[in-house]
Amino acid sequence: MANSLPTEFDVIVMGTGLPESILAAACSRSGQRVLHLDSRSYYGGNWASFSFPGLLSWLKEHRQNSDTVEESPAAWQDMIHETEEAIPLCKKDETIQHAEVFCYASQGMDGNIEELDALQKNPSCVASSTLIKPLDSTSLSEETHSSHITSYEVPTQDTPKNNEEITDTAETSVKEEYCGYDTYKHTLSDGTKDEIKPVLEDNSGPPKRKRIAYSQIVKEGRRFNIDLSSKLLYSQGLLIDLLIKSNVSRYAEFKNVTRILAFREGKVEQVPCSRADVFNSKELTMVEKRMLMKFLTFCLDYEQHPEEYQAFTQCSFSEYLKTKKLTPSLQHFILHSIAMMSESSCTTVDGLKATKNFLQCLGRFGNTPFLFPLYGQGEIPQCFCRMCAVFGGIYCLRHKVQCLVVDRESGRCKAIIDHLGQRINAKYFIVEDSYLSEETCSSVQYKQISRAVLITDQSVLKTDSDQQISILIVPPVEPGAHAVRIIELCSSTMTCMKDTYLVHLTCSSSKTAREDLESVVKKLFTPYSETEVDKEELPKPGLLWALYFNMRDSSGVSRSSYNGLPPNVYVCTGPDCGLGSEHAVKQAETLFHEIFPSEEFCPPPPNPEDIFFDGDEKPSEPLGTSNIVMAKLESSEGSKNLESSGKHLQN
Repeated sequence: MANSLPTEFDVIVMGTGLPESILAAACSRSGQRVLHLDSRSYYGGNWASFSFPGLLSWLKEHRQNSDTVEESPAAWQDMIHETEEAIPLCKKDETIQHAEVFCYASQGMDGNIEELDALQKNPSCVASSTLIKPLDSTSLSEETHSSHITSYEVPTQDTPKNNEEITDTAETSVKEEYCGYDTYKHTLSDGTKDEIKPVLEDNSGPPKRKRIAYSQIVKEGRRFNIDLSSKLLYSQGLLIDLLIKSNVSRYAEFKNVTRILAFREGKVEQVPCSRADVFNSKELTMVEKRMLMKFLTFCLDYEQHPEEYQAFTQCSFSEYLKTKKLTPSLQHFILHSIAMMSESSCTTVDGLKATKNFLQCLGRFGNTPFLFPLYGQGEIPQCFCRMCAVFGGIYCLRHKVQCLVVDRESGRCKAIIDHLGQRINAKYFIVEDSYLSEETCSSVQYKQISRAVLITDQSVLKTDSDQQISILIVPPVEPGAHAVRIIELCSSTMTCMKDTYLVHLTCSSSKTAREDLESVVKKLFTPYSETEVDKEELPKPGLLWALYFNMRDSSGVSRSSYNGLPPNVYVCTGPDCGLGSEHAVKQAETLFHEIFPSEEFCPPPPNPEDIFFDGDEKPSEPLGTSNIVMAKLESSEGSKNLESSGKHLQN
């Protein structure tokens, strides 16, 4: 990153979360000069994804930020003219609170400290063993988040793969040594070196659970991509439509969520949601199947039959379901696993609308309505940042902004002053809400989201396939409490290592995240213990590692709640508690049309055949044909357009 930036832009965007990244891409696509800054060392803000060592470094950063107050590196007061005033920005991120980490896995294989020491001394795994140590800010930016910082040097979807190749090279012998805890053991040979000898397995009994130590999680840490904000994409949702319309979808890969689960009477069950699932289900009677199909068919066009629900508009959706002569199990499936609404706060109309949305999303990309991006949700903001860079946007990470400069006469913001003391002018400013100072946000009442991230050794519902992506809603036990949404990811999503699952828990906060979510964790998981694993096959998945934290939810804050913001400063909020990203897309589109009313929001990129460069001569055309002028691009295929974009990004 250059120390000195250009001093004139049309739009300056602060923060690389999803709404800010979409806005930056839309502005750049419409021909605006865009400067996109982030004070962090990674892309995504609270929408980011981290490797396991990266997550530990992120936790360390937040702990240090909460304990210390950073002093301004460059005085900016002298740069404010008499006709101007300054709005100071926040110096530290306070959107994450009450972070608590628990490790239930043993430190070394079979509890043998000598073997763990041997692992750390093995020259082939020096790189991985050093990840156990806390990383300083330098190594954080250069190593831990390399997949984020170098996202404009290689295609987004290739970045984690490159990291995997590096890890594979450095740890080949380690994997050979510890590839199967049940099939290999250490024995001493002549008292000097360890040899690995195969031990025949006894396959007569049930298959034993593989033992996973914390050292293995650390060693395979780069195979994890852990989301700060746990979300899915509705296959007919606004984000999918935007990705397809803008052609940003070519920068990412997706997998279909394979199962919708329900938690009822202490058991986890799979919910039939498509017609085929309903009629193939062995959990439902033939009468229940007919009742369910009849109700779901009605929900698809409920607006055409207002007489069916008009008398229940003031009732809750759960009360309405009871009047439809549905069995308790069907009512539970529809309310919690299809509509995914709260029993107490969901009205009849909201429930019918949510059920219709669920059903309309079925079948577009698979048997469930949801998609998940490979390598985690943090890929999506990076995809839009890539689009912005393709059209000329400039990016700077670890670049803090000290203040906004406001003209007293017009009341409009005219510039920013960064941490280097440079003054950068622009017409419009887009700010993530975490950048605003406590004084600016003194009248704002924020909500909170309770989050938990778990690493487990088995799925909450075992099937023949161990590559399942599942979503489960656990209803509240007490009236007025919040339901807990659980998303379980397997290793094929490129978010965790083999033989483990990455589990995300989310709910609206009433207390700290641990107090809100620990009871649900205890219902579904057992803290990992090698002695218990040796005894018998446990009925619950083993919990290896857990992180709890609270995240700020600013999605419901109106612009008028902020004090003293100039009219050309626009605020983007962080992640909300919803399952999809509809709020972020709506917010980005609304703000874009406020700034540029006459411009199209994220139009498709031009066809390579329609592009011509200055100095190229337009060939003569027969009358009645469209302008097709292209001299330098070799192919008109859409896939070639992506390759061209990648070449531009690398230059």
